[in-house]
Amino acid sequence: MTKVHKAVIPVAGLGTRFLPATKAMPKEMLPIIDRPVIQYVVEEAIASGIDDLIFITGRSKRAIEDYFDDSPELEMHLRDHHKNEMLKVVQDVSSLVDIHYIRQKEPRGLGDAVLRAEKHIGDEPFAVLLGDDIIVNGVPCTRQLIDTFNHTHGSVIAVNEVPPEKVSSYGIIKGHPIGPSLYQIEDLVEKPRLEDAPSRIGAMGRYIFTPEIFECLKSVQPGVGGEIQLTDAIKILCQRQSVYAFQFSGKRYDTGDRLGYVEAIIDFALSHEEIGEQVMEYLQIVLNQKNVQTSNPVYDDNNKPILRS
Repeated sequence: MTKVHKAVIPVAGLGTRFLPATKAMPKEMLPIIDRPVIQYVVEEAIASGIDDLIFITGRSKRAIEDYFDDSPELEMHLRDHHKNEMLKVVQDVSSLVDIHYIRQKEPRGLGDAVLRAEKHIGDEPFAVLLGDDIIVNGVPCTRQLIDTFNHTHGSVIAVNEVPPEKVSSYGIIKGHPIGPSLYQIEDLVEKPRLEDAPSRIGAMGRYIFTPEIFECLKSVQPGVGGEIQLTDAIKILCQRQSVYAFQFSGKRYDTGDRLGYVEAIIDFALSHEEIGEQVMEYLQIVLNQKNVQTSNPVYDDNNKPILRS
């Protein structure tokens, strides 16, 4: 059986939920404290045994290429000023793994982005990691999927249960359990209404595919906006071979969502070895102030509460 050692990371999306910031900056480069989101995704892939990465980029994503490239001027400056720890950090970023870039000339959906990687992937199984999802766990989510693939020999989708109000934001699986945290997929419904959903088990931005997914993508008819949906290709794949869903362990942050992004910043700041305690103290001060304001509000002439510092 061929080892999974290649991964596709689609980063060509426009990031409209973070406008105007993403007008000049890829959403995947938004910082979580002192690292961009995309670095956490790359580090998960590497920790899972991936040694060959393919970024599917767009014309506004040059900053991602620059970030993972060498920076001779910066390195020289740090070396000359004896900032050796920071120099190592910068050099480590540019030497993490082999990275290749393929341009998606127009945003035609996630399925089209994955299809762009066909020539590089060839006839091997491969991983797909969405570039704005961070998943934290001792055993990386992608590693969990690879282990499941090695057991099932079929494509595997990372899933987790979603709250009722979020069902319409996910691809929801219909399947039957065949082992601990493992389902065989019968169908996949993209963003259904809660009353139409076959379950509350949703796809979570991590996949292992057999190369047959490419033929399925080629047979998908473009939908709204001419986009090729990955979900539609997975449904076709389910008709040709067994496809599985694995309920992974770990905490997921959807950093493409503003609330998810803020949650990631807070949690990573609290666990930061240098600033964690100070952040906790600050949050306690803020919460105490909010409690005082709520219990003893002061109003202006228009009967609106005045927030006191």
